[in-house]
Amino acid sequence: MAATSLAPVPSAPAAEAPLAAAYARLEEVLPGLVITDTGGAPPPTGEGWVTSSELADGGGALEAFLACDDEQIRRDYGVSARPDVIASFGLHRYAWPATLLITVPWFLLRRVPRFPADAVAFHRAHGRLALRTTTFACLPDDPAAHHRDALVVPHEEALRAEVRTAVAEHLGPVLEGFRPHMRRGPRALWGAAADEITEGLWYVGRLLGQERRAIEAAEALLPGATAPFPRGAGFRELTAPDGSRLPTRDRASCCLYYTLRPEETCVTCPRTKDAERIARLTADT
Repeated sequence: MAATSLAPVPSAPAAEAPLAAAYARLEEVLPGLVITDTGGAPPPTGEGWVTSSELADGGGALEAFLACDDEQIRRDYGVSARPDVIASFGLHRYAWPATLLITVPWFLLRRVPRFPADAVAFHRAHGRLALRTTTFACLPDDPAAHHRDALVVPHEEALRAEVRTAVAEHLGPVLEGFRPHMRRGPRALWGAAADEITEGLWYVGRLLGQERRAIEAAEALLPGATAPFPRGAGFRELTAPDGSRLPTRDRASCCLYYTLRPEETCVTCPRTKDAERIARLTADT
């Protein structure tokens, strides 16, 4: 089926885009994701776009979004999923790239953008994110510290606090929109958010050839329970037959994939025994 044409999203001038280099690097390693800064204009709506505030509202836009997951699960797995499973998959489809909008500029540039709930639009069929940046936090020695939208914070821990706050500010309303469909309480939903932060940063770090640094960054960002996130990054290491060390972690929340494939679990699922993790990780290598 031919892809529908999309109206162009206006881009911010390079001089006015202190996050552009981070997003360009992200697109290089994740070519299926296209990120456009609207230059202060509202993000697009309609024609396949859904804004974060529409998902947060929990109305027709969210129902249509979840209908796509229902259809995709039926097509990919040949089964009908429970409503909470559909919603879990749908939340992941949005939250994983949305957290990268915040964590990747922090990881690469030490700049932390803020995105209110109405500042991001997602076109899932085309892997496109359109965003309206507002302010960003940075350190005093950052060349962008004098930018008109910069909020200068004194040290690295303050910058990490900005990351946690920015993610919570953006995802909090979205989690509430999904909550009635997911049959989970706030703690479980924020556990899912912690997983998206950690595993997204970990995955991109591997693609960038900086896995160890990404793990260390995630551990510093989420060292343990840090409100509203109930769990830390939680990395640990396993020993492969050749003596090499294999990083792994246990998810704070369940993605419910096992309900579609009972014989399979994710490699970071608490149900997956360490011996199986080692076998799968070494086979992948």
